Amino acid sequence: MDYKKSNAPTNTVTRNVMDLCEETGNIYETVAILGKRANQISTDIKDELKKKLSEFAAATDSMEEVFENREQIEISRYYERLPKPSLIATQEFIDGRIYYRNPEDEKKDEFDF
Repeated sequence: MDYKKSNAPTNTVTRNVMDLCEETGNIYETVAILGKRANQISTDIKDELKKKLSEFAAATDSMEEVFENREQIEISRYYERLPKPSLIATQEFIDGRIYYRNPEDEKKDEFDF
């Protein structure tokens, strides 16, 4: 997914807890879903950033040879300006773009006759 085009706010927004837990019926389940999705987003962004910054890595790095690469700094600044993963996950949840399931509910359905 392209997180750069996300309509998530870049700063913290106060949300009504009751609105967030409407879909699941349990605020703790909602927080667990948001936490897992935020971890996924964070990992994706981190991997993408590492891949882009690895292009600038020199074969012989030493403490004396630290170069300030303008492009590398701009890439880092760009990723710092992105919305935080938790804000992106919350916006995705509100927009209904997160698929989740509860294995406990599926087990209950198996035993109901």
